[in-house]
Amino acid sequence: MKARAAAPGGPAAPRAYETVVAWVEERILDGRLQVGDQLPAERDLAARLEVSRAVVREAVRSLQAQGVLAPSVGAGRAGGTRVSALPSGAMTRLLRLHVALAHFPLDEVVEVRTALERLSARLAATRATDADLALMRSHLEQMRTATDRKGFNDGDTAFHVALAQAAGNGLAADTTEAIREALRRPLMERFTALDEETYADLVQDLDREHETILEAVATHDPAAAEVLAEAHVRTAWRRLRGSAATMAP
Repeated sequence: MKARAAAPGGPAAPRAYETVVAWVEERILDGRLQVGDQLPAERDLAARLEVSRAVVREAVRSLQAQGVLAPSVGAGRAGGTRVSALPSGAMTRLLRLHVALAHFPLDEVVEVRTALERLSARLAATRATDADLALMRSHLEQMRTATDRKGFNDGDTAFHVALAQAAGNGLAADTTEAIREALRRPLMERFTALDEETYADLVQDLDREHETILEAVATHDPAAAEVLAEAHVRTAWRRLRGSAATMAP
C-alpha cells in the first residue's frame, strides 16, 4: 500500500500520511474497526503500509484532531491509539467549516436547509418536550427584545437550532446546526444592508412566521409545521437575497 508518485500530467499522488488515513477510514467504514478498537502499534502499521513512523504519527494526529481517534493511556494492550466515537460538536464544526470554505452557491445551501427545516419541524411536532418548547419560546423573546440586528440574527439562529434539536434526530440536528451557523455571516450581511423601514417590516413578518411554526409544533400538527417551516425559509431568503451583492457562506 505504499504511496506511488503520480504519472506526468495525471492527478497528484496522495501525500504519504493520507495512505494511513485511508487505511483507517476503510476499516471503519467496512466494520473492521469499531469504537474502542485499538490500532496496530505504530511500528507495525508503518511496516504494513510501507511508510515511516513519522508518517503514521502525522496521520494519527490528523485523525485525533477530527475526533476519530483518541490516545489511550496505559502500558501494553491497555495503551496505544483507539477508535473514538466522533463527538457531535466535532462533526458539526467540520461540516460548518466545509460549507463555509467550499463556497457552495447560497441558493444550494438554502435548498438543503429547507429540506432539513421541513424534517425538523415535522418531527418536532411529534417529539418536542415542554423543555424544548420553552427553549424555543425563549429564543423568540430574544429576537423580539434584540436591540440590534446581530442580536436578532443570533436569536434567529438559536431558534432554528433548537427546533432541529427538538426533532430528536441527532444527525439532522447536527447538520442543521452546521448549515445554519455557516449561513450566519451571509445572512447578517444581508440584514445589515436593509434600510430601517425594510428591516423593521421583515423582522415583524419573521416574528409572526416563527410564532406560527412554534404553534404548529406545540399543538402537534406535523403537516402544518412542515409546510410553515418551508414557506418561512423560502420567503425569508427571497426577501434577503437581493439585499446585498455577491456573497458566499
